[in-house]
Amino acid sequence: MTATGRLRAARGLLAAFAAASAAHVGAIAAGATVLQHVTKPALMPLLAAWTLAAAPRAPRLLVPALLASTAGDVLLQVGGDTAFLAGMGSFAAAHVCYVTMFAKLGAFGDRRRSLLVAAGYATAWAVLITQLWPGLGGLQVPVAAYSLLLASTAVSSAGLGLWTGVGGGLFLLSDTLIAARLADWTPLPGQDLWVMATYCVAQYLLARGAVRAGRPAADAAAEPAGTRLGAPA
Repeated sequence: MTATGRLRAARGLLAAFAAASAAHVGAIAAGATVLQHVTKPALMPLLAAWTLAAAPRAPRLLVPALLASTAGDVLLQVGGDTAFLAGMGSFAAAHVCYVTMFAKLGAFGDRRRSLLVAAGYATAWAVLITQLWPGLGGLQVPVAAYSLLLASTAVSSAGLGLWTGVGGGLFLLSDTLIAARLADWTPLPGQDLWVMATYCVAQYLLARGAVRAGRPAADAAAEPAGTRLGAPA
């Protein structure tokens, strides 16, 4: 495919992802359950397709991370304890992919900065788990273990730049809202809407940061300006 054709495909897929995300969040706001169930499984495959169109040599673990997230999205829609735990396991696999990929891309090159970020997230994790623990019941250990992986993604994403780090932080925020619901905390107004809004933005920023970090400098310099991703990662 020519550079122009690839640019058009990437733009179309990104627009489709944005439209599906808006439709899904809008369906939550409107209480349109059928539309929610139709749009949610399409989100991460569209984002994965965009990464392949935007950067054919994107990091190898990026698409598996997004497809594991798709499995998690579907399983969480099924409902029930077994599906929920399986969905959590799918997202755990996605976070293993993210952390491994970001490490390979040099996220921990600045050790001092990485340690400071890790210390901040470790403190936040400890405080959060302490507060959630009494209300989690039988999910205490799975949630604690999963949230450690989630925090690891947040830490490693910060090593690839500001916006990628924001993506990791938003992913943590999204799943923290889910954990608060599991612990029977009083829900925020529109909590389900915020869960998915932050999740969609988080996944886009993580994917975008991985694509930029994995793109060879020579390829980036040779590309038409319109194919390059916008703000600094």
